[in-house]
Amino acid sequence: MECKEIEGILLEALSLEEVHVSQEGTHYKIIAVGDCFDGMNRVKQQQTIYGPLMGHITSGELHAITINAFTVAQWKREKVFNMPS
Repeated sequence: MECKEIEGILLEALSLEEVHVSQEGTHYKIIAVGDCFDGMNRVKQQQTIYGPLMGHITSGELHAITINAFTVAQWKREKVFNMPS
């Protein structure tokens, strides 16, 4: 699956300010930024990201995923440490 395709799915399905997807082999790293994550614990944040991607996950098209979710305020502090290269 292409990184831009994953980004498009997430941007269409969720209220995100930014989404960054990088890939190394079959492993994908997703960074999602949006105030929709405010007040959510990490598990709920991950479930929110998995939701729109579930069809691709169950088909095996997408499997090894690392998710980092941030509110806009958190991202301002964490961006320098988490931005994909």
